[in-house]
Amino acid sequence: MKADSNVAAERCGQTPEMYRERVLALKDALELLSGKWKFCILLNLHNYGTLRFKDLQETSVGITPKVLSKELQELEDNLLITRTVNTTKPVTVSYALTQHAIETQPVIDALVTFGLTHRTRIKDNYLL
Repeated sequence: MKADSNVAAERCGQTPEMYRERVLALKDALELLSGKWKFCILLNLHNYGTLRFKDLQETSVGITPKVLSKELQELEDNLLITRTVNTTKPVTVSYALTQHAIETQPVIDALVTFGLTHRTRIKDNYLL
């Protein structure tokens, strides 16, 4: 059966154009936040506040400096974090959430809740 976006839009009570916009918005959000580490970085910045690079690496257990740099650059490019170069000796760099990133917190909370429930369900299933 071929998917028909007009049928899907009708089921959702939307015009095909509105439905298409929603699908594209979801695709954009998933692309923006995709990857193994972006949610972890955002969660750590939300929980701890402004963090230096080394602190972010320590709180994101298992991430390499190269990957952390890449993920931070992508988050900064997409206006989710700010990067501040501190004039200390030695020079340090710190990262903080933008207001735009704070809007992702309900999504992160929902994913954490889902993940906890899922882990329990899988664990319970294997113990049966």
